[in-house]
Amino acid sequence: MVLSLEINSGAAELKPQVFVSSRVVLGERVTPGTIVFSSTTGKILSIHSTILPESAFPPGTPYTDHTPHVIMPGLVDAHVHLNEPGRTEWEGFETGSRAAAFGGVTTIIDMPLNAIPPTTTIENLETKKKAAQGKCWVDVGFYGGIIPGNEKDLVPLVKAGVRGFKCFLIESGVEEFPAVSSEDVEKAMLELKDQPTVMMFHAEMIPPITASVSDVVQHSDPPLAPSGPLNSYKTFLDSRPPALETYALAEILSCAPVAPNLPLHIVHLSATECLPILAEARANGVNITAETCFHYLALHAEAIEDGDTRHKCCPPIREKNNQDGLWEALRGGLIETVVSDHSPCTAGLKQLNKGDFFSAWGGISTVGLGLSVLWTEGAPRGVTLPEIVNWCAYKTSKQVGLLGKKGSLEVGWDADICVFDDEGTFTVTSDDMKFKNKVTPYESKELRGIVRETWLRGERVFSRGDGFEEKVGARGQLLLEPRTA
Repeated sequence: MVLSLEINSGAAELKPQVFVSSRVVLGERVTPGTIVFSSTTGKILSIHSTILPESAFPPGTPYTDHTPHVIMPGLVDAHVHLNEPGRTEWEGFETGSRAAAFGGVTTIIDMPLNAIPPTTTIENLETKKKAAQGKCWVDVGFYGGIIPGNEKDLVPLVKAGVRGFKCFLIESGVEEFPAVSSEDVEKAMLELKDQPTVMMFHAEMIPPITASVSDVVQHSDPPLAPSGPLNSYKTFLDSRPPALETYALAEILSCAPVAPNLPLHIVHLSATECLPILAEARANGVNITAETCFHYLALHAEAIEDGDTRHKCCPPIREKNNQDGLWEALRGGLIETVVSDHSPCTAGLKQLNKGDFFSAWGGISTVGLGLSVLWTEGAPRGVTLPEIVNWCAYKTSKQVGLLGKKGSLEVGWDADICVFDDEGTFTVTSDDMKFKNKVTPYESKELRGIVRETWLRGERVFSRGDGFEEKVGARGQLLLEPRTA
């Protein structure tokens, strides 16, 4: 296979560079290959499914053989909370995007909440853009938020370049981003039904009756009243049973006919009880997709010690058999994408000393570690690197309307490249946590797979082990062109 743009004429202006490896991820294949890209245009100029010798290129063309490491597309993490402005002590554009580069992620999409103000109006988006300018190590896009009463702000946000919209069917944990009712959902769907966007749901909702913990639901936070010690992970897990997810999914599907062509997306699906409902809906023609997260695929309830609030997130990390079901659904295509849902906070808010799962902030810090986490867990299951690229780059890029630029090694697309050592291992220390607050359940775990280099639009933004990244600075762009699909 040879795919190319003309590079011989005007080669000096294009400043082509050449990467070769015995293993390049091209679509569904791993093949020997040659990638030619331009540091001037930031685009891929040609792709060859063979290793071309250095002599095949004009003298002086930078030429690097990355064998035996894998050349693959930079990942697109479509679910990250960067929290700036307003809660920048939790995370920020500079630290969060630098962490992404460390992990081979070249594009992140910032969630609309946990920053103050939330991205729910054009004015608030402008505040967010100003906060991000000049700080991003990788390319950053933005989601808009749906809250009660802001339905008339949604179409202007689409035109301003947000990549999609998120809402909560249960309280979000921050007062400036309240939950929506089914009436709010339908209003938003009607506004967005003809727009090139996606509507996303935190799909937990308090059902009218559940037998998972008690016969009567307590309408409180947590959703179901705790029935045991507050530092017990089982107590916390029981307080957020699968019924919260299945009930929310059923409610979303009851609203879907209002806008039958509008893409719907379930974020951080954790309960396998949702899968038959999701499968039936898709079989019936509902335009709905779902993601899961690195932590649901790598961590399980039986291994979480009481008081270890680093593991708290909502929906919760469930049992090992549930994890196996998520892997099966992912490899079967029912779940389409894997994201970090990087939702950090300060160490104090994690209640590490107290160990109270009910007062601790819920969120797992993962950005920059996800590729290694997924490969560590997936490789023993027979998972391939093309599968990971599909879940974490191509499909996530498609979700946010960036195909044609991001998510695959293609001629004319951005030269976003990850050089991955799939045999290397490392033990996670604070030095590997480039995010602001060094709190993660992956600390001290040995992970398989090391990102050796990350290239963004033809420029190196990370190189492991030589201090290069300390000199790079922020080269990322804000992805604000309105999406068309």
